[in-house]
Amino acid sequence: SLGATATVTTGGAAYLAYSEDNSIQGFRRQSRFWSRVMPILAEYYWYFGSRSPYTKYREWRQLPESSNLTLGELHEKNAPRLLQVMLDLRGLYIKLGQVLSVTMLPVPEVYREAFRTLQSDATGYDFDTVILPLLKSELLARDDSATTMEEIFQSVDPIPCGAASIAQAHKATLKKDGSDVILKVQYPDASWQVPADIRCVGDFLKVCVWAGVVDEAAAKMSFEEFSRQFLAELDYAAEQRNLKTIYESSLDPASPYAKHGIVVPKAIEEMCTPHILTMTYLPGPKLEEEAHRQLKMLGLGTKRDMRKLVKEADMNPTLEHQQKPLVEAEQRASSWQFRLLSTVTKAVGIDNLMKTFRWFQRVILWSTGVAVKSIEAAPTSFVSSGLNKWAQDHKSASKQAKRLTLTESWVDALLDVHGHQIFQLGLFNADPHPGNTLVLENNDDGSPTTTCYKVCYSL
Repeated sequence: SLGATATVTTGGAAYLAYSEDNSIQGFRRQSRFWSRVMPILAEYYWYFGSRSPYTKYREWRQLPESSNLTLGELHEKNAPRLLQVMLDLRGLYIKLGQVLSVTMLPVPEVYREAFRTLQSDATGYDFDTVILPLLKSELLARDDSATTMEEIFQSVDPIPCGAASIAQAHKATLKKDGSDVILKVQYPDASWQVPADIRCVGDFLKVCVWAGVVDEAAAKMSFEEFSRQFLAELDYAAEQRNLKTIYESSLDPASPYAKHGIVVPKAIEEMCTPHILTMTYLPGPKLEEEAHRQLKMLGLGTKRDMRKLVKEADMNPTLEHQQKPLVEAEQRASSWQFRLLSTVTKAVGIDNLMKTFRWFQRVILWSTGVAVKSIEAAPTSFVSSGLNKWAQDHKSASKQAKRLTLTESWVDALLDVHGHQIFQLGLFNADPHPGNTLVLENNDDGSPTTTCYKVCYSL
């Protein structure tokens, strides 16, 4: 078959191209990539490549388009296959999928939808066999006074509180003062995997350009930026310096951090190593999770319906070629509730609709809060056990109502802080997505806190 031929052909090329790496592990990983991706690329080249013999034959015979596979059909077939490659190889490929799901580049919507599943936490490495040995080797070597992990930590949670493409984070409690910290641990194989994967992706793009599948200028610009950022994430010393600089700037009472109540975690320098970054623990859900929770409270979906609704509301005729609608199958599956919501949105506008939803939900929550207070203030003899249980279950209603009013202030605060970083500090967070921002649970006003400074740029 076409795929098998491509796999065999690229096998020898992969060996010649990567044998100089002097790494059996790297070669095996690169071979796995090429053996599974080249058949996909070969299909696109055969049916749609400008240099394809089949394409030239069709042009010569002037065959109608209806006799050929459509590009959409090929996307539907190969998007799940490419997603599975990323899930199996992990590492850089997870990050690549995350970037492609949100990039402004013209990525087909079918691929975007598939790659959006990679935005959630990746699967972490085993704690006992991978993470714990690295913690022991580096932290005990850094602390001359300790001979065991028990002398440094009261406890280390073996379940990661977050896992990404090249690292995962664990919550721990220090022995010396009982304070909670986060241990961000870089995977042991990241140092050789990342350069090997970057080279693989770069060569893959070159093949795509040669086959006429992607534009050369766009591919080169995107790859150079992507590879530079990803290699920078391996440098924990630079990340520690960036975090220290941002943290110290946040202590200025005149800064927007103080104005908006934004907190930045502090790096614990004596517990940072080339592969471990230790910082203070800040409790709270991700801003992304809080936004989903609020939308759910408003009775709105947080997946395809909401995304489609916003796209339709923001549709600009001059950008119509960049903002494709979702696939026809998904349109047919839309519920009557969404169609009604879409019609109302077009009539009154997405902003006014969301404000109305929030207002009604706040009235319900405030009323619930008042009822809870009344039940708590009433004599116990007048309150049944069922009513008392209801009051306990809805005790946070007033707080939830207040949080519904804070979304706009959160966005304003983050924009103010990042503007301060760019124009005043000259060092800014280049990865400020909602998954890297927490909403502190111990603040009544729900102040957001930015917690990720792995990708920073200096001006």
